[in-house]
Amino acid sequence: MIFYSYLLGSIPFGLIITRLFLKQDVRKIGSGNIGATNVLRTGKKSLAILTLFLDILKGYICIYFTLVNFPEFIHLAALICLLGHIFPIWLKLKGGKGVATYLGILLALSFELALIFSISWLLILYITKYSSLSSILSSLNVFLFSFYSTLIYPDFIYLTFFIIILFAHRENLVRLKNKTERKIKL
Repeated sequence: MIFYSYLLGSIPFGLIITRLFLKQDVRKIGSGNIGATNVLRTGKKSLAILTLFLDILKGYICIYFTLVNFPEFIHLAALICLLGHIFPIWLKLKGGKGVATYLGILLALSFELALIFSISWLLILYITKYSSLSSILSSLNVFLFSFYSTLIYPDFIYLTFFIIILFAHRENLVRLKNKTERKIKL
């Protein structure tokens, strides 16, 4: 189950899609990240949407499979899947930020928290135009709202997810502080 979670989480869909359709390495474009936001910087919104969908789907499938077969390991599977996306062995541990995969995990764990994440992300992006800030603050919102959720899952797991997402965005935080972070054009 742990191996499966890591393996599924580590599939670099952004890289696969840009190589397949554009014959380019997305790591040599924009921020160098393999996620949907950087795929969007190629100018191909359809490929960014496909990357987003597949990264969400892998998080969802990982958690759904674990819920059905090994429910006692649900939190471990979620953490390993997210870490697989951020630190894929195939890419020398340099993957994406984990945001779309986290959304997929949330969709499988709690539609309520997935909705809070999505609305927060869209609202913050609309106001600031910073995908990184949207991702960080939306992850924090999920943790804060988890205290009021009807879930049986412990709140600390959402704090752990927030810390992981925050860590994955450490370079973005420096750029935000220095006012050099790139804004997103939708």
